[in-house]
Amino acid sequence: VQLQASGGGLVQAGASLRLSCTASRRTVSNNAMGWYRQAPGEEREVVAAISWNGSNRYYADSVKGRFAISRDNAKNTVYLQMDSLKLEDTAVYFCAVDTSSWTLARPRYWGQGTQVTVSS
Repeated sequence: VQLQASGGGLVQAGASLRLSCTASRRTVSNNAMGWYRQAPGEEREVVAAISWNGSNRYYADSVKGRFAISRDNAKNTVYLQMDSLKLEDTAVYFCAVDTSSWTLARPRYWGQGTQVTVSS
């Protein structure tokens, strides 16, 4: 399975961005999808996850109330709407698919990453 992420960019603090990630195979519609991020010098951390049917969603505490994850199984795509962006949201964002858990604890497939840079 290949994951193609897009939507990153350079924005000012307080702005919004929407990330998209499309999978090459329809089988991901049966699996959890979501997003990790990795800032320079930091470990990769899970940002948001969504179960196959959208009934379960997880958000890191740092993004609750500002980010929203959604998916469109007909398009094999997961989205991350990021509002009220902060400087500390600057990172490379990776989409991922977990075939064993909806929490995205152990992703099996990874996208290539898209850079999000928030400036003051």
